[in-house]
Amino acid sequence: MINEPSLKQPDISELTELDKRHYIHPTTIPKLHAENGPKLTFKEGNGIFVKDIHGDEYIDGLSMLWNVNLGHGNKELASVAKEQMEKLAFSSSFAGYSNEPAVRLAEKIAAMAPGDLNSVFFTSGGSESNDTAFKLARFYWNLKGQPEKKKIIALKQSYHGVTIAAQTATAIPAFHSFSGSGISEVFHAVPHLTKCEEGDKKDPNYKNSIRALVEREGAETIAAVIVEPVQGSGGVHMPPEGYLQAVRKLCDEFNILFLADEVICGFGRTGKMFGVDNWGVVPDLMSVAKGVSSGYSQLGGVLIKDEIRDTIVQYEDVLAHGFTYSGHPTACAVALKNIEILERDQVVANVKNMESELKAGFKYLEDKHPTFTKSRALGLLSGFELYADRDEMVPFDQSILPATEVVEECFNRKLILRPLVSNVGRNIVAIAPPLIINKQEVELMINIIDESISAFERKHL
Repeated sequence: MINEPSLKQPDISELTELDKRHYIHPTTIPKLHAENGPKLTFKEGNGIFVKDIHGDEYIDGLSMLWNVNLGHGNKELASVAKEQMEKLAFSSSFAGYSNEPAVRLAEKIAAMAPGDLNSVFFTSGGSESNDTAFKLARFYWNLKGQPEKKKIIALKQSYHGVTIAAQTATAIPAFHSFSGSGISEVFHAVPHLTKCEEGDKKDPNYKNSIRALVEREGAETIAAVIVEPVQGSGGVHMPPEGYLQAVRKLCDEFNILFLADEVICGFGRTGKMFGVDNWGVVPDLMSVAKGVSSGYSQLGGVLIKDEIRDTIVQYEDVLAHGFTYSGHPTACAVALKNIEILERDQVVANVKNMESELKAGFKYLEDKHPTFTKSRALGLLSGFELYADRDEMVPFDQSILPATEVVEECFNRKLILRPLVSNVGRNIVAIAPPLIINKQEVELMINIIDESISAFERKHL
């Protein structure tokens, strides 16, 4: 639990009015925010708990944005940031300049990564990482004398970020279509059609598969396929066994780069260091962010396999891509300490143990609640669904938003979760607490979810 703050309480009404007037919030309803102000203004955190400016304490059941893997208030991460800032807060990586934390972090991540992903291009976050992966894929094929290989294939229900290219690959309608921006030559296949990707043309869904898209567009025009090992914002959808292996083989067959979006899955979230490790798959490019620094500093990157790196380093002109904060010394120092703690404290092993506790809680909820079904968890990336009739998979009436209502009931009981109300439905609740959570804290979450579903069912059943 969080200790009582010693600092003077802020003027809450003033802060609210300033927020409404000056702060345009991302992924928020602007009109509602302008009228009502912030739903919650955070002040401090400790472990899995956060406290707002009113002094109310909440369980952070989604690691804020799937990223605060080591929990809040970690003094080791704060200390190393302070030390690095006092020494060298920032330095440029342009024009061949370098700094030790960036070099050490690149070496460390390369040693941890699967296969021959031995080089890193640093970014500030996940959207930048996926944009960079697309650019590097196209650039690579240019260098290989195949400039026509430009097209990107993503999956429906995917989320890859909100920069223009990443947003185009994202297949959640509100994000995909925002402001009419986008790049050309990005396509979307139906996810998890394992047999189709293996070549079964008799499958009724074959025409919507990655393989069918490659055949229609021509492999000679496809630069890359991008896949989240586990789809996050699109619904916490787990791939069926053999799916990622099938996509890897398909890419090899057609000479297409396989891009893994590990922005949510990476650095322990799934009970392995990287999501692809659960299936023994090695991508050609791998985007990371979020958990690399546990959100304590803005950092992302693209891991690059040796053959692509060896091709790029033969280029004799300027690599015309980069970000001001690529290889940010403070962010890289924080990430190094973050990884040290992950390894030292055996955090990934804890994730697997807590996965079992979470699944036991889900079993309890399923036995008790007739609306609760389709729970899934890989590590501490998990979710469940709510149906009016789960035996027949009958959804609730369109006037009811089950995920939103249950999440609001949880919020009223001081647990922060997230409803996923994209085109996949209105019924998915996501759960992804900090990786340091313990058995008692998992049970506390389950108890709150239990009470919240009971309140929802009393209202609608």
